[in-house]
Amino acid sequence: MTQLAEQLLELAAKAGAEAAEVFQTRSHSRPIFFESNRLKQLESIQSEGTALRLWRNGCPGLAVAHGPVAPEALVERAISISSLNQPEDIELDSVSKTRHYPDQGIFIPVEQLVSWGQEAIALIREVYPDVLCHGEWDCEVESTRLINSLGLDCNHTDTTLSGYIETDWVRGDDFLNISDGQIQRNTLDPKTVANRILQRLNWAEKNVKSPRGQVPILFTAKAADLLWSTISAALNGKQILEGASPWTDRLGELVTNKKITISQQPNQGAFSCPFDDEGTPTRPIIFIQNGILQLFYTDRTTGRLLGSGTTGNGFRPDLGSYPTPELFNLIVKPGERSLKELIAMLDDGLIVDQILGGGAGISGDFSINVELGYRIRKGEIVGRVKNTMVAGNVYTALKKLVELGKDGEWNGSCYTPHLIVEGLSTIGK
Repeated sequence: MTQLAEQLLELAAKAGAEAAEVFQTRSHSRPIFFESNRLKQLESIQSEGTALRLWRNGCPGLAVAHGPVAPEALVERAISISSLNQPEDIELDSVSKTRHYPDQGIFIPVEQLVSWGQEAIALIREVYPDVLCHGEWDCEVESTRLINSLGLDCNHTDTTLSGYIETDWVRGDDFLNISDGQIQRNTLDPKTVANRILQRLNWAEKNVKSPRGQVPILFTAKAADLLWSTISAALNGKQILEGASPWTDRLGELVTNKKITISQQPNQGAFSCPFDDEGTPTRPIIFIQNGILQLFYTDRTTGRLLGSGTTGNGFRPDLGSYPTPELFNLIVKPGERSLKELIAMLDDGLIVDQILGGGAGISGDFSINVELGYRIRKGEIVGRVKNTMVAGNVYTALKKLVELGKDGEWNGSCYTPHLIVEGLSTIGK
């Protein structure tokens, strides 16, 4: 693949392209699967892909190949596509420099993944022997290289570990599904995964009536993505250009509760990333500080149109797509109270832990079914609620934030604490 990249740039120049870039990815994962408490299968998955983007007469052309490829055919395809497009600005990093970044993460053998999975399942079934456990544990190694005709050449390799357990508990006509997991570098902790599920199984031993009307809602870190995905969309520079974000003209203004600080930290967690898919080095960014909007995130094109420049957030949804603004490591600053202390604050409330249905979208309005939720009475969890919905607006809820917890967890690429908000409506049978 190393030789292919240089060869593609050379062939593109000979074909009349005034600029070109080659983006390459290679990944190898060895997931193991558990089903009904037993090891089911082991897999080995490998993939590699190459994307060539070039400009001829100012017109862009993008061609993609997965696996082995004939360089001449890929260049010819990109040139043909460029002839169908209109001219546009050439968005390439012009820094003539080779950037070698250190490898991140440690490779873990399959035997250790199996052991972790078996340990988590054994811990759960020791307390709840009637529960069926399923799971997936994986070690994925992914390498990325970006090289362009202006002299940029950067690459890095990430090794990411993931462990996931899903439990089914059937009690007569009552079916309960609880899932949890981890995504980390270097090591996984099956005890932590098991203990989170055990805690929720314990909370769910009794079914109770759900609250009605407006009551405080405690979103666990696992469910809080409903809120932060909307905030991520509102901070997207592309949404600002299109005027779709409600925060388009709100820089420097208070947009959430003052307890909320949201940043991007490139060097933290399993989703750390030294450069984006345009070759721009990533950097720490504070988007919201004490509730005040500080900055939007952009790629090179969006940053140029906004006049702010790129923030190093240009990522490709897939090899066949152009870079677009995207967050990769969102950090919500935790508060000072544990989950137990958050629960103790509420006289009557609802814990939302797993949801069904889509997110809120850029408008912030949502109505979701609570797949897994619990009733709080007088500072204690009294049981699980069923047939419950929660509706409201994300922006309103975050202005009415009651408290942020100190127990932060990774939810995908977002590190978030548990939190309590008001201003949402609960509907239940």
